[in-house]
Amino acid sequence: MKPLQILALAAFLPLSALAETPAPEGPGPVEAHGFTLAQFLWAKRPVVVFADTEADPNFIRQMEMIAARLDFLDERDVIVIFDTSPDDPSEIRRTLHPRGFSLVILDKDGQVKLRKPLPWDVREIGRAIDKFPLRRDELLERNPAGR
Repeated sequence: MKPLQILALAAFLPLSALAETPAPEGPGPVEAHGFTLAQFLWAKRPVVVFADTEADPNFIRQMEMIAARLDFLDERDVIVIFDTSPDDPSEIRRTLHPRGFSLVILDKDGQVKLRKPLPWDVREIGRAIDKFPLRRDELLERNPAGR
């Protein structure tokens, strides 16, 4: 490569690092802006909570239930993502196309497994996740005697 081309390429490398926020550690919750679903592929199970405003009673109720049981979700490699700004849509909102309040549960392979129009108890979210094929495989790897 010519030195000028190398210099031009090197100048743009820092910009690509700013394009996406690094994936957070732990279960969250985190704001959807700056993240893509691809960042969590094979690492976390995104549970995405959408609402048209932070004052939505369903959103408030869902986030309270999640905050009370984050440890339960962390055991299942869940990352809680929320988006309450439809006027400035995040990449995740543009991908999942929610209407009003919506709870979307994805598996580690990026597939949407459940969509719920109303808040769901964290215990029910966990039970649904435990039925996913990838989660069952994880549990069998941890405890092979469970076959």
